Amino acid sequence: MMNPDLIKELTVYLTDFISEQRLQRIEEILAKRTNHVSVVLEDLHKAHNANAVLRSCEGFGVQDVHIIENKNEFDEAGPVSIGAHQWLSLHRYNKPEHDNLSDCFAHLRNNGYKIIATTPHEKDSNISELPIDEKVALVFGTELVGVSDQVKEQADGFVKIPMYGFSESFNISVSAAVCLYELTTRLRASDTQWGLDEAYKDRIRYEWIKQTIKAGDQIVEKYLKEREG
Repeated sequence: MMNPDLIKELTVYLTDFISEQRLQRIEEILAKRTNHVSVVLEDLHKAHNANAVLRSCEGFGVQDVHIIENKNEFDEAGPVSIGAHQWLSLHRYNKPEHDNLSDCFAHLRNNGYKIIATTPHEKDSNISELPIDEKVALVFGTELVGVSDQVKEQADGFVKIPMYGFSESFNISVSAAVCLYELTTRLRASDTQWGLDEAYKDRIRYEWIKQTIKAGDQIVEKYLKEREG
């Protein structure tokens, strides 16, 4: 991970390559980002739905998405996401022949998250009743069977979306959108400190500015070589 002071130095340098209006827009969006709620995607195999979830995360200001790839490789660059993946922090767990799910959950718990699985088949509560005073990681499973038994065994709790028709559940992309709307709306109206901490903001600001600039990586690489030389 890059040194925090170097991140700030590079950010100041890169601001000369973008307009004041673009920089202001980045600051406005960054101020509304949260990682108090995060999303976990377990082995999604339909790119259309997976990328629709990313689009919802970006639209509701949820910065972190954790992607478990035990069986299916995740393609985050599909057309449905309309580039949403560029503005998100994607954490991928895909070591071959490895318990990637346990690694993901351990990482989240070490960072203060409660693991909440989305499923209508367990002792659950409605999404509107889920407490938001603690950090929450919502787990969404495959389109066909939902979250795995391993998720159910390791989760701290379960939530569902109330259904009033014959259908038992929503499509995963719809479920994610409904859940994120519910949680982020309540979160932003609460007294909870839901914004990103300053160090994380610095890292994201740097990445966003760099990718806004054409050939941003090359500009940074050139600057670092000149700095060292």
